Amino acid sequence: MAITTTETAASRSLAGLEAGRPRYGERVIVSILFLCAALSVVVTVAIVVALLEPSIEFFRVVNPVEFFTGTVWSPLFSDAHFGVLPLVTATVTITIIAALVSLPLGLFAAIYLSEYATARTRRLLKPTLEMLAGIPTVVYGFFALTLVTPLLQRIWPLGNPPQVFNGLSAGLVMGVMIIPTVASISEDAMSAVPQSLRAGAAALGGTKFHISTRVVVPAGLSGIIAAFVLGISRAIGETMIVLIAAGGTPNLTFNPTRAMQTMTAFIGAAGIGDQPTGSIGYKTIFAVGITLFAISLVMNLISIRLVRRYREVYE
Repeated sequence: MAITTTETAASRSLAGLEAGRPRYGERVIVSILFLCAALSVVVTVAIVVALLEPSIEFFRVVNPVEFFTGTVWSPLFSDAHFGVLPLVTATVTITIIAALVSLPLGLFAAIYLSEYATARTRRLLKPTLEMLAGIPTVVYGFFALTLVTPLLQRIWPLGNPPQVFNGLSAGLVMGVMIIPTVASISEDAMSAVPQSLRAGAAALGGTKFHISTRVVVPAGLSGIIAAFVLGISRAIGETMIVLIAAGGTPNLTFNPTRAMQTMTAFIGAAGIGDQPTGSIGYKTIFAVGITLFAISLVMNLISIRLVRRYREVYE
């Protein structure tokens, strides 16, 4: 009876607060939060609008079929060719190399920090690991060019060693750069897994390794997938590492030991060039940019679907 009376009094008090004078401070906070959330949407729409008009003008001159299926890319030469496939293959090749480095290492680091490291070790290692994300990418680029590439040339066991500019060193160093992103977000996802799941698995006789890989990782899979996609998106959009280490030769090849040019490297190189505003070379930058934007958009849509699917499975 006392509990019922208390609940009734609390309900009346809450109703009184709701019926009282409006809380203008709360409304202001809600409005500010809404504006912050809407800002990202506005910026995205603005980027699309900025890319769209020059891209449409570009495709009025260049056949879209030639652009997306052509194998020769020389838009700034007198004998211009506008086949974007060499840039796409270079972007995909270097991104795959970076993913092969960053995804397993980042996940293993996250498992250690979440399941094995002590609180003191975690407080020391996680900020140190995240410091890698704060290093300027131009430093990574020169590191790949002046240290990683000569090392690969000395230890290369197969036929022709990597060229001075090559996609392999760019991909390896880019993978190292992405490790903190993958590790930090994955560790946060695994740390959010309820301790009751770990306790239940331990009660059934599971070892630390089995609990980590068969309970915690699947339970936090939606966050881990989000970390993977964010890391891959970072690799696709990286400019300075590939511009310095991979070179500026648009070769249609999946051989990472050769020089290649990614989409972002072309945008960076052409954007600082002497392209007259309104020329076809100038509009090429926007055409490549909107293609890169479309690839990133498709990746994010797929990742959202995967995250929702696995979140429904394990929640």
